[in-house]
Amino acid sequence: DIVGSLAIQRAKELFHAEHANVQPHSGAQANMAAYYALLEYGDTVMGMGKTHGGHLTHGNKVSFSGKSYNFIHYGVNRETERIDYEQLERLVLEHKPKLIVAGASAYPRIIDFERFRQIADLVGARLMADIAHIAGMIAVGLHPTPVPYADVVTSTTHKTLRGPRGGFILCRGELSSAMDAAVFPGMQGGPLMHVIAAKAVAFSEAMQPSFTDYQRGVLDNALVLANELKRLGLRLVSGGTDNHLVLVDLTEIGVTGKEAEKALGRTGIVVNRNYIPFDPRPPLITSGIRLGTPAVTTRGFGKEEMKQIASLVVKVINNIGNSSIMSQVSQEVSQMCHRFPVPGTND
Repeated sequence: DIVGSLAIQRAKELFHAEHANVQPHSGAQANMAAYYALLEYGDTVMGMGKTHGGHLTHGNKVSFSGKSYNFIHYGVNRETERIDYEQLERLVLEHKPKLIVAGASAYPRIIDFERFRQIADLVGARLMADIAHIAGMIAVGLHPTPVPYADVVTSTTHKTLRGPRGGFILCRGELSSAMDAAVFPGMQGGPLMHVIAAKAVAFSEAMQPSFTDYQRGVLDNALVLANELKRLGLRLVSGGTDNHLVLVDLTEIGVTGKEAEKALGRTGIVVNRNYIPFDPRPPLITSGIRLGTPAVTTRGFGKEEMKQIASLVVKVINNIGNSSIMSQVSQEVSQMCHRFPVPGTND
């Protein structure tokens, strides 16, 4: 069909890939299809642990991935809080996985896909890169691309790519038939053509010069937000950010991620509770929060607004339970949102 072919063509052109499948309904289903194409049930796979920044579909026990495959998890160095490539290499040599998954859901630093490839080649493993969070930056060359190194690349079309909710898969030409069969009929039924049409539009928008400007704005805003949060006394995991997200460690403040998420939510500031590396707290509580800049950048927020947001976040976290402070922050948030409405909506 015309719409599907257009989306495929644009995805391949945007990411310089040999093959694309644009049918997955989500990033999780894109990952599921990739596993179906590359693995048998019970095969050994390596992925980033959830508590270190990995996604549920990278082998968490509550996910189909952790139930279907023998996942061995790598993580970050305790001191630097960056991916521990030496640990990864040791684990790969020990367990000889059939597949290594690179990528994360809460990792604020550059991922070295070339090094992942070198490590995978030590044992002849396939390499899959999940770029759901960083696809927009990769598309415009502001983050290293995994396409030359990975056998398969999966992603969502929302988050930094700023398209509809959905997923897609890129792979080497030799895997195209297996990948397409894994998506349909292996994992899904009929495609959602209205979403695929929106994906085609998103891929086209990502090829425009304005999208590069947007991605630069996302990165600039994240850096300002991170620096201001640090200046105001919060500890950031790994000390800062190279991408669109900031991971805050609340341990020293004595506030849990759950408490911070709920308090900030009541003022109109949306964050999510999140694990920090080596987090002693359970997943529904956590010791951290995760913040991102793509949505506010789309609304037109700039560096001064990032400083204001950082100030409001710290004010709330340091005054949880203070209704007067909450009311004051809520008013400021409302005023900011009024100045920068969601594009395409009316007052």
